[in-house]
Amino acid sequence: MNTNPIPDPIQAGLASGWNVIDASALDANRQFEVDVAIIGTGAGGGVTAEILSMAGLKILLIEEGPLKSSKDFKMREAQAYPELYQESAARKTKDKAINIMQGRSVGGSTTVNWTSSFRTPEDTLHYWQKNFGLQDYAPQALAPWFDQMERRLHVTPWAAAPNENNDLLRRGAEKLGISTAVIPRNVNGCWNLGYCGMGCPTNAKQSMLVTTIPAALSRGAVLLTRTRAEKLNFKGDRVDSLSCVAISADGLAPSGKTITVRARHYVVSGGAINSPGLLLRSNAPDPHRILGKRTVLHPVVLSAALYDHKVDSFAGAPQSIYSDHFLNTDAIDGPIGYKLEVPPLHPLLISATLSGFGEHHSHLMKRFANLHAIIALLRDGFHEQSVGGTVELRDGGSPVLDYPITDFVWDGIRRALLTMVEIQFAAGAKIVYPVHELADGYTSWSSAKKAIEALPYKPLFTRVVSAHVMGGCTMSDDTKLGVVSSTGRYHGVSNLSVHDGSLFPTSIGANPQLSIYGITCRLASMLAQQLTGKPAPVL
Repeated sequence: MNTNPIPDPIQAGLASGWNVIDASALDANRQFEVDVAIIGTGAGGGVTAEILSMAGLKILLIEEGPLKSSKDFKMREAQAYPELYQESAARKTKDKAINIMQGRSVGGSTTVNWTSSFRTPEDTLHYWQKNFGLQDYAPQALAPWFDQMERRLHVTPWAAAPNENNDLLRRGAEKLGISTAVIPRNVNGCWNLGYCGMGCPTNAKQSMLVTTIPAALSRGAVLLTRTRAEKLNFKGDRVDSLSCVAISADGLAPSGKTITVRARHYVVSGGAINSPGLLLRSNAPDPHRILGKRTVLHPVVLSAALYDHKVDSFAGAPQSIYSDHFLNTDAIDGPIGYKLEVPPLHPLLISATLSGFGEHHSHLMKRFANLHAIIALLRDGFHEQSVGGTVELRDGGSPVLDYPITDFVWDGIRRALLTMVEIQFAAGAKIVYPVHELADGYTSWSSAKKAIEALPYKPLFTRVVSAHVMGGCTMSDDTKLGVVSSTGRYHGVSNLSVHDGSLFPTSIGANPQLSIYGITCRLASMLAQQLTGKPAPVL
């Protein structure tokens, strides 16, 4: 008898007869024939699946990771990272200098993100219009699509008081005259626990796992889990089929079984890095050699600090306060700007991120309850010295991102560390630790400022992380600038679309999930109308 008081829509759906196939259990090769095959179940794939299924199309969803539900989310890092993240949350750039966190389960990164939901900033859209010819991407033109997704996913400003971790950012910034605001979140009935990054145990987070994908499955869509899309097979200007391999139950290796998919149309929604990786493996048309390039990250640096009182940064809504002050002090194509937020601090994640080792590191972790951190998300992709990195293929065909950090970006990192440290001292920090291998703990703003100015800025010395990978399948109607059109159609292929953050020509300058939802809502609605000849459904 189930005594859990929290309804589990995934288990209820499975019990009602959803067509979900765990490919790790296949005992023979399989073939599928559908109207639309969607590769990836994150923000782009989930929205596309719901809209196309509402239009009456036969949908197949393909996901490399497992299907998990709230009953599996135990608020434990040791369990969550291997099960729910690409490469156990340890994916890195080619030179190992940047740690990248991306989801790898049904729902993709929406299952594990921290719920911050911002519309694409207007200056970012204006830059796309001016530099990539995306005239249809004016703020007023996209507003109805954002309205639609905000209603669907309950996106509203966080109404409860911020936890102490977030409030220290607010109080410190306020003392320095730096503006802050409340973050909108996609939650419904949030318990304010603080463990969003390990999968929401109460189903309050309105991820694709509990919204669009259940809706599509209830309309007859088929979901293949533990299935890796290996290659799109082309015949003339069309994709003829998709070759997939089943993955073992532990998610580590192919099981030996294969899956072949034939569809009228294919939508690639594997996210930046994986989407360009699949297209590169498939030798997709790329006459101007731009596939995989302009992959941007929002490079993130952080500063930790100790206070004389408990902060308990692991408890409460992870992100509820932000500042865009340093995105607006210079032109968008001037010196690199940065957004300020705070991260939730959980022992494994923060201990692996802090610099130092041995007694110094142990001392800091023993005072974990008093620890606070600010992060700066650098807005890359808007300057000739910040064009992002390139997705390449390893010898075995897996994708890896080569992302050199330029002096232009290092200058932004140095300025961001100064900003964060000054705010932490203004908020009452006793010791501040800019996260750099040669930095120490500093007890005054003047000593910290002097040290930060003198630090060397180069790979592996300054800890750089990112959870926002974008670009690689740049969107533009000019084929010299983009591999995908402004309607999401892949140039030169008549039945292939890309619907995810890999479309973005630059970084967003804000947490990107709502940008993916809103833009995909528009693209999927256009695709539904094209494939059915009828008006697209409204979510």
